[in-house]
Amino acid sequence: MNISYNWLKEYVNFDLTPDETAAALTSIGLETGGVEEVQTIKGGLEGLVIGEVLTCTEHPNSDHLHITTVNLGDGEPVQIVCGAPNVAAGQKVVVATLGTKLYDGDECFTIKKSKIRGVESTGMICAEDEIGIGTDHAGIIVLPENAVPGTLAKDYYNIKSDYVLEVDITPNRADACSHYGVARDLYAYLIQNGRQATLQRPSVDGFKVENHDLNIEVKVENSEACPHYAGVTVKGVTVKESPEWLQNKLRLIGVR
Repeated sequence: MNISYNWLKEYVNFDLTPDETAAALTSIGLETGGVEEVQTIKGGLEGLVIGEVLTCTEHPNSDHLHITTVNLGDGEPVQIVCGAPNVAAGQKVVVATLGTKLYDGDECFTIKKSKIRGVESTGMICAEDEIGIGTDHAGIIVLPENAVPGTLAKDYYNIKSDYVLEVDITPNRADACSHYGVARDLYAYLIQNGRQATLQRPSVDGFKVENHDLNIEVKVENSEACPHYAGVTVKGVTVKESPEWLQNKLRLIGVR
């Protein structure tokens, strides 16, 4: 199970390094196999900047390529050959500058100056799937008009960094199958070893049970095997995209 170092710190205030945290967890029976530094998007969008397409013309030697000039916020605009069908002048876009490393799973390639059908191209205007923020490859990313050329993509997309601890949970430790469960054990370790720490318990003050009058019949057929049964109904659930803060937390521990 992947555990976020920063997520643990939301429950327990401690000063152990990620490696020290892994060693502490292992010593109390939560064997931790490794520690990995991660970002919400692999590579952290290093080398990518927001650009503005100033001009867009058809490539003389191609029926689908375009020659663009792009303002990157500093210095002279750069020329980029782009094959996306939706590229147009006036757009705010994400540009991989020279030297940027882009990832496709375990594969990595570096953006270099090149000639495409005889025309020099200095960089790449990116689609979602090319930088890891989505799966769309139908066209390049077109940002809102208020996006500012020269802004680092990692700042625009609020990329987060963290350390992930790989914890091997044994079948008898269902109580540790959550960040709070691991945080509780880590808190006990810290206190037992004479270190200052506090445990932030999730609040349930806003949780109100208002469905006592629901007419739901439950029949327990074996009172020895099931001496007590309890349930709760959940209403008013809206299925929609999770907020960005939650998406970032899940990405960091490898959940999509």
